[in-house]
Amino acid sequence: MKSITIKGSVRESVGKKATKALRNAEMVPCVLYGGEKPMHFSAPELAFKSLVYTPNAHTVVVDLDNGEKINAVLQDIQFHPVTDRILHIDFYQLFDDKAVTMDIPVILEGNSPGVMNGGNMIFRKRKLSVKALPGQLPDNIKVDISELKIGGKVYVADVKSEDYTFLHPDNTVIVQVKTSRNAVAQTDEEEEETEAAAE
Repeated sequence: MKSITIKGSVRESVGKKATKALRNAEMVPCVLYGGEKPMHFSAPELAFKSLVYTPNAHTVVVDLDNGEKINAVLQDIQFHPVTDRILHIDFYQLFDDKAVTMDIPVILEGNSPGVMNGGNMIFRKRKLSVKALPGQLPDNIKVDISELKIGGKVYVADVKSEDYTFLHPDNTVIVQVKTSRNAVAQTDEEEEETEAAAE
C-alpha cells in the first residue's frame, strides 16, 4: 500500500488554549496511539489534503521534528460541523507483526451485461473494512462485473483473499444490477416478437 509522509511537531502542551492556538495557526492537533504511550503532535492542515480528501487508502509515515519516523494508519478524524475544517486526527502506530483494520476502496472492473440491457447498477459498498498485517493491506479491492446480469449480485464471499480478512458477513452485497422499467419493456417486446414468430 502507498504511504504518505506527514511532517509534524511534537506537542508539549495539550490544553484547550494550546489546541485553540494551533487551530488558529491552521495546524491540526493529532494523537498517535499504539506505542508505549500516546504521542501528541501537530501538523499543517494542508499536509492532510492527499490523505483525507481522496477515495484512495494510504498508510502514513509520521515524520516528527524530534527525529522519529513512525509508520501509522489514520484511525479517526473529527471535522468542524459548519466549516468542515479538520479539528483533530487520531493515528494508530503500525507494527509489522500486528494486524490492523482499515477501510479499503472498491474498484469495479469490466462492463455489466445487465446494465447494457437497461438494468440499474447499485454500488452498495464503495469501501470494505479489512483486517491484515500492514504489509498485506491492499491498495484497493477489484470487483469484476463483466458477468453481472440483471438480478445479479456480487457478494463479499466472491472477492475473498488469503492476504486479508473482511469484517463483513459473506452475504454482504457489494454491487448488484436491478431491473428497470426500460429493461422490463424490452423483455416484453422480445417475448411478443418470439410469440408472433411462433404463430
